[in-house]
Amino acid sequence: MKIDIVTLFPDFFASPLATSMMARAIAQGLLTVETHDPRDCATDKHRTVDDAPYGGGGGMVLKPEPVYQLWQERGLAASRCIYLTADGQPLNQALAVELALEERLVLLCGHYKGVDERIRTELIDREISIGDYVLTGGEPAALVLIDAVARLIPNVLGNFSSALDDSFQEAVLDCPWYTRPVEFRGQRVPDALLSGDHERIEHWRRRQALRRTFARRPDLLQQIELDEEEQQLIATWREQGLEEAP
Repeated sequence: MKIDIVTLFPDFFASPLATSMMARAIAQGLLTVETHDPRDCATDKHRTVDDAPYGGGGGMVLKPEPVYQLWQERGLAASRCIYLTADGQPLNQALAVELALEERLVLLCGHYKGVDERIRTELIDREISIGDYVLTGGEPAALVLIDAVARLIPNVLGNFSSALDDSFQEAVLDCPWYTRPVEFRGQRVPDALLSGDHERIEHWRRRQALRRTFARRPDLLQQIELDEEEQQLIATWREQGLEEAP
């Protein structure tokens, strides 16, 4: 997969892309990432890429001319072009899987107050948000999207099916984890984990994960496949008005 990042701050990506999974994926030729600075296509001596919006208002907006020129010079228009913005489609695991099937992605990182509307309507295929909050720029959001997508590229994690299997449900159903020693500061590892009975351990972890998710993010349980016993368990917790995970 090839990912092109259009950003005013190319150096922002240097360290993350040289670390851990993404560094290995790039080294193995499974992922190629290239940054493009719109300033390279500015026509004035100050390399200006922003301008005040018509009608006034605080902040500056990314101008269309340098971005259009960049799209033409670098051949970006033929790719799936994504604009990272707070009002875009929420990034979830299903969308990450869909994007992982693309051969090439272009990520436009907005800055200032955003981008000229003509950029959005003429160059962008999809607008994506990583959450209901505002960032200074689209660079952190681009990194999140790249990480979510790159791990799904075959052979990046060694097993594509495994990457799909441990996707959303495992990430959401996060149970308490314990390591050695058995006792620390008066707290012991639960007996179920010390039993050596793998079925009992998995049952304990699943129940604890459901309980924690119910207490912290009950809305996410609607996206989890639950058996009849688990549905009844959650109904009981709801009737009891439980709020804190054990």
